[in-house]
Amino acid sequence: MPTDDILLEAEEHMESAVEYFRNELRGIRTGRASSGLVEHVKVDYYGSPTDLRKLASIATPEANLIVIKPFDPSSISEIDKALQTSDLGITPQSDGKVIRLTIPPLSGERRDQLVNQVKKMAEQSRVAVRNARRDANKQADKEKKAGDMPEDDAKRCKDEVQKLTDQYEQAVDELLDAKVKDIHEL
Repeated sequence: MPTDDILLEAEEHMESAVEYFRNELRGIRTGRASSGLVEHVKVDYYGSPTDLRKLASIATPEANLIVIKPFDPSSISEIDKALQTSDLGITPQSDGKVIRLTIPPLSGERRDQLVNQVKKMAEQSRVAVRNARRDANKQADKEKKAGDMPEDDAKRCKDEVQKLTDQYEQAVDELLDAKVKDIHEL
């Protein structure tokens, strides 16, 4: 496998780890309402777990309110149940047609819990990036051992993989810092 292929594969894995982290951060509550908080809540819809965004329109008409209007009004009880069992910590209010989620201000203790949760998620993303680095380095060593890649190229490949690793770890850190700042914002 040529150096370019090894680097491309490693970069794809690293990019997907950062993208996954970015998507997970959208579901972490801050003091403001965001449709990202509830989009990925799984609702038991006719026996299959379905994302809420596929079952309802989600709007944020105010800074502290999320309004969920199901496409199928008969699914409102399942959506209500899924929201109550999710780890949002918000009690949904339903009038039979729409569900309203009022986002209360975060307490200092809850902010600290969220920051710790986000830091754990960031570390998991960093580990995924490092695993991609490890796999790419193993592939370069394997190619070198098989005689398909000169030693200089294997060294250069490992250096490039390390640069990619540093770049994607920095991206994770930037996302983490932005989210922590957002959580601590009053």
